[in-house]
Amino acid sequence: MKNLSRRRLHALAATVFLVCASASVQAQTTPAGRLLASNCFQCHGTNGKGPGFDTLAGKSANELYKDMVEFRSGKEGNGIMAKHSMGYTDAQLRQLAQWLSTQR
Repeated sequence: MKNLSRRRLHALAATVFLVCASASVQAQTTPAGRLLASNCFQCHGTNGKGPGFDTLAGKSANELYKDMVEFRSGKEGNGIMAKHSMGYTDAQLRQLAQWLSTQR
């Protein structure tokens, strides 16, 4: 009987440990802008590093933000970037620009 109780105690301790470890992993947050930038990868590559269209990684956050605002306003035409940028708020564009500017 003691072995059974000891096994239950070990199983309970392992369960508590796994639940706490899982909660810790879930508590970690994704950097602002990273999830938003996942929409850019098809044309601009993973983390904004190409191939194909412009490389976004490493450009200044201000430059990227300014470009996206201009796309959204229609100053740069009515292409795909105008359509994409219309789906973001100013705050989201700033987060996106900040994330891409940190990529190397």
